[in-house]
Amino acid sequence: TDVPQLHLYNSLTRAKEPFVPQKGNNVTWYCCGPTSSSTCSGLLSYISFDILRRTLKDYFKYDVLYCVNITDIDDKIIKRARQNYLVDQYKQKLPQAAQILQDVLTAREPFQANLASTTDPDKKQMLEKLNTAVDAALKPLQAFGCDHSFSPVKVLLENAKDMLADWLDKQFGSQVTENSIFSLLPKYWEGEYHKDMEALNVLAPDVLTRVSEYVPEIVDFVKKIISNGYGYESNGSVYFDTSKFDTSSKHSYAKLVPEAVGDQKALQEGEGDLSISADRLSEKKSQNDFALWKASKPGEPSWDSPWGKGRPGWHIECSAMAGSILGESMDIHGGGFDLRFPHHDNELAQSEAYFDNDCWVRYFLHTGHLTIAGCKMSKSLKNFITIKDALAKNTARQLRLAFLMHSWKDTLDYSSNTMESAVQYEKFMNEFFLNVKDLLRAPTDITGQFEKWEDAEMELNSSFYDRKSAVHKALCDNIDTRTAMEEMRVLVGQSNSYIASRKSAKLRPNRLLVESIAVYLTNMLKIFGAIEGSDPIGFPMGGQGQSVDLESTVMPYLTVLSEFRENVRKIAREQKVTELLQLCDVVRDDTLPELGVRLEDHEGLPTVVKLVDKETLLKEKEEKKKMEEEKVRKKEEAARKKQEQEMAKLAKMKIPPCELFRSETDKYSTFDETGFPTHDAEGKEISKGQAKKLRKLYEAQEKLHNDYLQMNHNGN
Repeated sequence: TDVPQLHLYNSLTRAKEPFVPQKGNNVTWYCCGPTSSSTCSGLLSYISFDILRRTLKDYFKYDVLYCVNITDIDDKIIKRARQNYLVDQYKQKLPQAAQILQDVLTAREPFQANLASTTDPDKKQMLEKLNTAVDAALKPLQAFGCDHSFSPVKVLLENAKDMLADWLDKQFGSQVTENSIFSLLPKYWEGEYHKDMEALNVLAPDVLTRVSEYVPEIVDFVKKIISNGYGYESNGSVYFDTSKFDTSSKHSYAKLVPEAVGDQKALQEGEGDLSISADRLSEKKSQNDFALWKASKPGEPSWDSPWGKGRPGWHIECSAMAGSILGESMDIHGGGFDLRFPHHDNELAQSEAYFDNDCWVRYFLHTGHLTIAGCKMSKSLKNFITIKDALAKNTARQLRLAFLMHSWKDTLDYSSNTMESAVQYEKFMNEFFLNVKDLLRAPTDITGQFEKWEDAEMELNSSFYDRKSAVHKALCDNIDTRTAMEEMRVLVGQSNSYIASRKSAKLRPNRLLVESIAVYLTNMLKIFGAIEGSDPIGFPMGGQGQSVDLESTVMPYLTVLSEFRENVRKIAREQKVTELLQLCDVVRDDTLPELGVRLEDHEGLPTVVKLVDKETLLKEKEEKKKMEEEKVRKKEEAARKKQEQEMAKLAKMKIPPCELFRSETDKYSTFDETGFPTHDAEGKEISKGQAKKLRKLYEAQEKLHNDYLQMNHNGN
């Protein structure tokens, strides 16, 4: 059969293609990094590309040079940094409460005008939320005066911070010119980004580039694009001539998303909020042209250039940095799906204009969107969470498992169901690893580890080969970790069945076979970045750096304790010492779980000892307690119902047959001397058929009542 070859989905061709690096085993890869926040919006790209990078490097054995950029100069960062500076300056002046109140009321007027004219529903909802918060903070001050308490003033200042920032920016923003002011915010967010990546176990890049450190290279890049005939200067700014580039015989514009050409909303978002004024837009030959270099306006950072004081355009930043590190053509360029147009299409155009080629990127990889419970992430929808928020709910491993269980290029919904699936997968794998470790701890001599293979071992080994082949095929198919993870789950299920069948037959599972399977699965999870450390089998215990020492150090003592406890239980059962058995249960159920140790007693087999996270064991203990309480509740409920039924039956037995129908005056009007009805409520004589049915009920009640009388006679 043909050996599978690695194929990757290339956004340039919108198809899976054989992956063939330009220079043998060496792979050059540039990835768009973070800008000015540490939210989960980039989480899918960060972890997905880390998984792809690790798989290329550690599974397919490519030598990968991975370069990531930090965008520390763009319109959003400039505006936010400037506003932060102005708000801080405002607070440092310690304005009086009355002044703060007046300034907020003044700032609110243009804010409310903007709110009224906003049509985007998501943005409008966010502005309305801010307006409501400011309104709530204003009420106590307007009702009781500004001297009532300083606390409401602090609340107002906090709630109205964004409103004041816009107002102050319009008045004084043009006076903020010191470049260092604009570097504080991106420096802070870069620090947060690195902390988050370390917490997520994302490998650090081989090369990290910052826009602010590459301004000279960017200027040279723009100069060459102009000299090659694809850029033009206008009022101190430089623009890329998309029409001239697209009509060139060797080039074409918007290779990734040609259908988006002319999408002015997307193009203006790409240019930035500070760069879409009417005068700026009128400088361009075509509305499709984009800025390579922007003439700095008052209140913006600036650097010297042949065209005057200015700053880089967004798209040129990546081209210059990637080109400086990886040269005229790279193997892989990665980023989020939403960066395809205009960012990556503009990167491609200006880079191919600079290098005068048509192959700046060989493979474009784009990760899917991350949604929150089915909705686009948004502050106004209250589903805007940070990476730290996500890590507070789940571990880095669980987040990574969730991503591994989905296709990297498709939309992933971050929800409780998604994360619960990852938690259960982790638990399923961990139990298998713990069971295998327990099997391997059973004493044996050097020859005893080699055992005869029967049909069961042959069958499991054959399945092992099939599953490994299926995993390899999946990874060759666009690094399909979702299928690979499912094949690994199937392998664990088959191994569990084999182990259980051997134990039920009072036979030992084949040590070397189950060990080989566990080592393979551990290695695959290490390749995916879901397991750290050097343990040959399973998830590490006790945190980073101490897992090997913890298990190898404590397990001999735990084994001695377990064997001692088992001997005590044996003697206690033989001599019927209930108190000792209860103490042994306390050790198993209460004492050891607090130390991260689980004991599993099996009838006729040695006790299994497992090292498990303390939190997991305590959660299991709580769930077990709830199950037992529910069991008791159901038992009590069943007993209560049974008692009610017996009481109801007893109450019915007490009724003499002559009284059975007399109370039903809505049905019957006349009765004979035995209490049997003869006429219905309307005075009509009971029919023979109806009388026959009533007679059966009468006789049944007669029997019940006689039983009751007999019970009384017998003293019951």
